Amino acid sequence: MNLFQTDKVKSLIPVYKKFLETEVYPFELNILTNPFRQSLPFLTSLRAKAKEQKLWAPHLPEQDGGLGLSLSEFAHISEVLGTSPLGHFIFNCHAPDIGNMELMHQFASTELKEKYLKPLMRGEIRSCFAMTEPEFAGSNPVEMATTAVREGNQFIINGHKWFTTAADGAAFTIVMALTDSANENPYLRASMILVPLDNPGYKLLRNIPIMGDAGEDYLSHGEVQFADCKVPITNLIGEAGKGFALAQARLGPGRIHHCMRWIGICERAFDMMCKRAVARQIKEGKVLAHQQAIQFWIAESRAEINAARLLVLNAANTIDREGAKAAKDEISAIKFLVAEVLMKVIDRAIQVHGGLGVTDDTLLSFWYRHERAARIYDGPDEVHKSSLAKSILKRYLP
Repeated sequence: MNLFQTDKVKSLIPVYKKFLETEVYPFELNILTNPFRQSLPFLTSLRAKAKEQKLWAPHLPEQDGGLGLSLSEFAHISEVLGTSPLGHFIFNCHAPDIGNMELMHQFASTELKEKYLKPLMRGEIRSCFAMTEPEFAGSNPVEMATTAVREGNQFIINGHKWFTTAADGAAFTIVMALTDSANENPYLRASMILVPLDNPGYKLLRNIPIMGDAGEDYLSHGEVQFADCKVPITNLIGEAGKGFALAQARLGPGRIHHCMRWIGICERAFDMMCKRAVARQIKEGKVLAHQQAIQFWIAESRAEINAARLLVLNAANTIDREGAKAAKDEISAIKFLVAEVLMKVIDRAIQVHGGLGVTDDTLLSFWYRHERAARIYDGPDEVHKSSLAKSILKRYLP
């Protein structure tokens, strides 16, 4: 799929593919089915190799140690990295760090960039993002109870968050909190504030079990608490009251990253499905691939993946050319469409694998558990469908 591929990307894709196939694929299952931290030394060595081979942080500008790829260019690389659950982590472009890097690069003060952003870009620390609260619908980001009250030169933060991805082991979080609760405009009530996680007012309550797997380190989703958590007012990201606008700026490109990662998962699951179909005998001289139902799943999956990719690349290109605001409809469309394609392809691949598909002897069960949330986070399918429909219908109203 050469749409929006530059010569630079064309030369990089086979290099990233070779790295994953030789250095990562053979070890994935062992890493994912054992305590994650015992594999960190090995993963750290792979991250060092990525730096040595000048493959590190493809999304970052070259002056910051990256490859300087545009969003459209990085989309192609993100797909390749998405074929492994470890791909984005090894190359330091995994969520939520990539979103925090982009946010801080654009809006953080020089002081915060020096102290937190630069080590994050170098891969020396990790970060997390605290926005969703268990007491409120995550699909409505202006509804929250966490507050940041200014007292002198400090913010005092109190609140309860969950699905703070990768909080376990992170060095800092960016928290969304109300700084002007009385503002008549709900979109101007919240701000984003950086909180170092060695702060005595912060506590990681637990890693939330996701379909039976609590995970650890960057493969986890934390429930966290802020209790009289004090940070300097200089830890404010951007302007006070602009938290919602910053969240939208962060989520636009973030949805491109997610969608292309999902397409990478689709491609790997599709490959596994086809290999299983031609190898699994059902009776003498006949394999699964001879069954028309299987052929239909393969044909449908191929068409859906190709269509999804083109839709995401078009959205990425629109953001590159005109900004995230101009791509609002495209972003909503890819968010629900690609998430649905992802679940269909994984489910078909599991069905073709039969009993093997639900074991941990393949990656399919890991993806089925951990990627079901794709239809929920960053806005559930239903919200994006409604938003897109309303936008379209405006053009028909008198």
